[in-house]
Amino acid sequence: MKNNYKIVCNTAAGRRRYMQYLVPQVVSCDIVDRYDIWVNTMNIRDIEFFRMLAKQYPKIRLVWQPDGIIDGNNSINAFYKDCCDEDTIYIKLDDDIVWIEPGYFEKIVQFRIDNPQYFVVSPMVINNQKTSYVFQCEGLLPIKRYRRADPFDKILLKSGKFAKELHQWFIDNYLINNEYTKLHCGNYPMGITRFSINSIVWFGSQLKAFGGIVTDDDEEFMSSIKPTLLGQSNCLYGGALIAHFAFGPQRKALDNTDLLNQYGAYLHETWSHDPRLKEIDSYVQHCMKTVDGYTEEECRNLEFPPYKTPIKENKLKHRLRFLWERYLYYKKPYLKP
Repeated sequence: MKNNYKIVCNTAAGRRRYMQYLVPQVVSCDIVDRYDIWVNTMNIRDIEFFRMLAKQYPKIRLVWQPDGIIDGNNSINAFYKDCCDEDTIYIKLDDDIVWIEPGYFEKIVQFRIDNPQYFVVSPMVINNQKTSYVFQCEGLLPIKRYRRADPFDKILLKSGKFAKELHQWFIDNYLINNEYTKLHCGNYPMGITRFSINSIVWFGSQLKAFGGIVTDDDEEFMSSIKPTLLGQSNCLYGGALIAHFAFGPQRKALDNTDLLNQYGAYLHETWSHDPRLKEIDSYVQHCMKTVDGYTEEECRNLEFPPYKTPIKENKLKHRLRFLWERYLYYKKPYLKP
């Protein structure tokens, strides 16, 4: 099935409160040859959590930010330079992917191999604007008022209330009854349009052609800019499903619910019937308790990577600069001379 391809997953990490549920699902998959954790955080407890996992599981490799700069989403683009091996298929997963359909990796890899014409392939994602839009159009998701296919939709992307209802709808109607395959639908090519990247799949040879140089916002570049320049489309693959917990504007509302615990309870129960997953889950929970139990003094004694964060401007100064630049923008002609 792999057609002699090496399969490498990667995650820009991260937050251990979510990754405790992601890691067992990746590590236990036989077709995944390596799991790269892109260490894109300054949280020493999270870093130590990743170190413990890497020592336990040879499949896990820690990848340090190449420029030594940690700046949230702004420092992710540099990691792509390490994803250019010709004989490799890469699968990127957000750190807050909390559930992955069994057989996901096998199915999406096969679809990727069978459809080389696309730049990147994405699965259907619970809590992703494009997936919610498709489910709405297919009559699967009962949204009261029609939402447009806007990647920055104020409801599908930004509403914590909507995300809460969406996750509960999925859990109650499809997950706990193991009827999630009812949400499988067709494949949807996309061209010259941005979408939020929760999981995408690409050939290493594609990135090697331009040295893996991803500029600025990696989502805009990988979903829209580069495929447009190459004259390629992307594709939503409807035969595989994952659940993404929260976008930034939704996170505060969702973190104040028990939704993450609901996913966790389902996974712990499911994994308890599989000796291999049960063992991995047990060790991951051991790591969680260990790092959570460190005192502040113990944390200071842990080895910290030589990372630095960019200098942040004073909030008022930053706001005034933004308003001044916007004023100048609208005064000037829209087109360059």
